[in-house]
Amino acid sequence: MGEIAGVLLAAGGGSRLGTPKAMVEFAGERLVERGVRLLSEGGCHPVVVVLGAAEIRISGTAAVYNPDWASGMGSSLRVGLGSLPDTAAAAVIALVDQPLVRPAAVARLIEAFHAGATVAVATYGGAPRNPVLIARGHFAEVCALAEGDVGARPFLRAHPELVTPVPCDDVGDPADVDTPEDLAAVRRQATRPPEAG
Repeated sequence: MGEIAGVLLAAGGGSRLGTPKAMVEFAGERLVERGVRLLSEGGCHPVVVVLGAAEIRISGTAAVYNPDWASGMGSSLRVGLGSLPDTAAAAVIALVDQPLVRPAAVARLIEAFHAGATVAVATYGGAPRNPVLIARGHFAEVCALAEGDVGARPFLRAHPELVTPVPCDDVGDPADVDTPEDLAAVRRQATRPPEAG
């Protein structure tokens, strides 16, 4: 059925955070390393990291540079999907600034693909967030619709009939890190003991 690749969008400058998000330390590792681990441990191979504002060396993965990173997430998504090998039957797209999402969420998206879904979206409290899996047959349209600071969202809105929601409430939290306050909040959340159940 082909490989399921991972694409980590990590090119942003983190203007509200004051530093590129990829470089931020979280629980003993940089967010970019945590994102790579999310995808690889979730079952993605290969994993491609799209970089821009920060030059980072990441062992064991392919990094591609988006020269147009300042234009927003859309260009990074196009660069990431465009860099995947022909053997990739689908791609799981993850954001570098959601460190509380766990590999099991990625694994569930891949399970949905193997069960027949061509677009699978992680949901939390019933709301669609990230990560997102997209089959190769949709790459061209996803790239055509990705503009500015939106990634796959325009494609997902244009084709609700394709979307398979995958509940992930128990395997992560989609909180993102946009400001120093956000970072402090997710760090506090990460140190809380897990709830029983």
